[in-house]
Amino acid sequence: MRWKKTVTMIEAHAEGEVGRIVTGGVVDLPGQTMLDKMNYINQVDDSLRRFLVFEPRGYAQMSTNLIFPPTHAEADVGFLILQGDKAHAMSGSNSICLVTVLLETGMIEMQEPVTIVTLDTPAGLVRARATCKQGKCERVTLEMTPSWADQLDAVVQIEGLGKVTVDISFGGVFYALIDPTQFGLKIAPENARKLVDLGSRIHRAVNDQLDIRHPELEGLEGISYAMFVGHDDDGVMKGATILPPGRIDRSPCGTGSSARLAVMAERGQANVGQTLKSRSIIDSEFQVEILERQTFAGRLAILPSISGRGWIHGMHQIGVDPTDPYPQGYMVADCWGDAFDLLS
Repeated sequence: MRWKKTVTMIEAHAEGEVGRIVTGGVVDLPGQTMLDKMNYINQVDDSLRRFLVFEPRGYAQMSTNLIFPPTHAEADVGFLILQGDKAHAMSGSNSICLVTVLLETGMIEMQEPVTIVTLDTPAGLVRARATCKQGKCERVTLEMTPSWADQLDAVVQIEGLGKVTVDISFGGVFYALIDPTQFGLKIAPENARKLVDLGSRIHRAVNDQLDIRHPELEGLEGISYAMFVGHDDDGVMKGATILPPGRIDRSPCGTGSSARLAVMAERGQANVGQTLKSRSIIDSEFQVEILERQTFAGRLAILPSISGRGWIHGMHQIGVDPTDPYPQGYMVADCWGDAFDLLS
């Protein structure tokens, strides 16, 4: 074997959503902040992302996370989330995977019964409170970045569908929140392909037709994801986040739940201190809460809390032979969907 690049990862999932953590083989990226490093991947050179995420070394139903020394004095570790379309600023499920891996492998010393880990992300600092017992990280509760409702009841025009109503909200990244009853659909596994197809079309239309940008952070423009939102028969919040280029988040989605809480707070449907459940398409659950209301960049916002569980399920090493014809991998629509224009 004669690899010219070797990367070691630990595999974990948070309530069903896989987040691989790179623990060796990547030293650093250009940039003074985590936002700079994200923008370097998205705007200058994304060869590392392609190598890690695309087939044959990656697969559609996962994220790969890079960890770095923190660029903020209050943080313990910096990280970036790499997915099929680009690097993203924040993810709740990937944060839970990361904290679980850091503590259970001893990369950060575990303190029982609670360990506090502060994450340096492109979206800002995220403080994680890990409940630990007998060497196991049993639950991770995240104090997310400020979240707010950006545009309520925005309307976009979709070819073949007509007018579609969405709420635009920020929960660490921007979301278009969509009521699936507009299309006569429920959030259920048997409707996954239909939801993906609709969500991908709406994603494109929102970014084409609406002006969406973070008031302070360059590089956070447009929505990252579309998320269908509803409730199960027992009244529990149900969600399905559509990730480019065409799949559903298996977890209840931390940033999506934060964005949704911001809209619910704006409409008087959720209050500070009220603990709710957020359920995924596979019925896994996060506990979600509004910790406080605050002002961010001159607008009303909330500080959300997201709580879930993570599990390590493997260790993984990948590389590339110098004669390999696919050093940066490939994508095929049977698994990756037909939303490739989101990658352009």
